[in-house]
Amino acid sequence: MKEIIIFGTGKIAEAVHYYLKNESDLKVVAATVDKEYMPDEDFVGVPVVPFEEVQKQYPPDQYGMFVALGYHELNTLRAAKLKEAKEKGYQIVSYVDKNSGVLKDTEYGENCFIMHNVAIHPKVKFGNNVFVWSGAVICHHTIIEDNCWLTAGSNIMGGVVLGENTFVAGNAMISHSVTVGKRCFIGANTLVTKDLKDEQVVVSNSTPVFRLNSKQFLKMSTFS
Repeated sequence: MKEIIIFGTGKIAEAVHYYLKNESDLKVVAATVDKEYMPDEDFVGVPVVPFEEVQKQYPPDQYGMFVALGYHELNTLRAAKLKEAKEKGYQIVSYVDKNSGVLKDTEYGENCFIMHNVAIHPKVKFGNNVFVWSGAVICHHTIIEDNCWLTAGSNIMGGVVLGENTFVAGNAMISHSVTVGKRCFIGANTLVTKDLKDEQVVVSNSTPVFRLNSKQFLKMSTFS
C-alpha cells in the first residue's frame, strides 16, 4: 500500500480523501497546505503540515502526493500546486474508481481523479490533472487536455477536443467534433455546437420561478 499526502483541506479534499481511504490501495498519512492556511486541527484524522516544510517530515522518496484542490481560477491554482509538488520531487498519483467506466487502455496522466459511474468510450485520452465527476459521459476519440474539470452529468460527444483549464458544468452538452479552446467556462444546461476560442464563456438563463407558491400549485395540478 503506497502512502501519500493530500494537498488541501477543503470540501474537495475531503471528498477525495473518502475515495482514497475506502476505494483504493493508497493510504493517506497526512495533508498539507500553505503555511498561511494551516488549520487549527487535524484533517479527517490525519495531521496537517505546512507545504513549505512537508518534504522534511514526509520525504518525496518515501511518499507520493495528490493535489486535491477545486476549480478555482479555472483550475490554475491546482495546476500551480501540482507543479510545486513535482518540483519538490513527489511522485504524483491518480485515482480512477474501479467502477468509473474507464477502459483498460484509456490513457490518463498524473493527478487525475475519475469518480464512479462515468461513461467513457474507446479512444478517449485524458491529460494531467483532470477531474471527472459521477454521471459524466465522454464519447469516443475525445481528448481532454490538462487541468480540466468535468462536473456531474456533463456530456462530451465524440471527437471533441477540450482545451486546457476548461470547466464544464452539469448537464452541459458539447456536440460531436467540437474544439473548445483553453480556459473556457461552459455553464450548466448549455449546448455547444460550434468551436470555441480561448477563454470564451457559454451560459444559459436560469429557469424562471413560477408565479404560484407550492401550495397553490398543488391545488391546481394533478401532481400530489
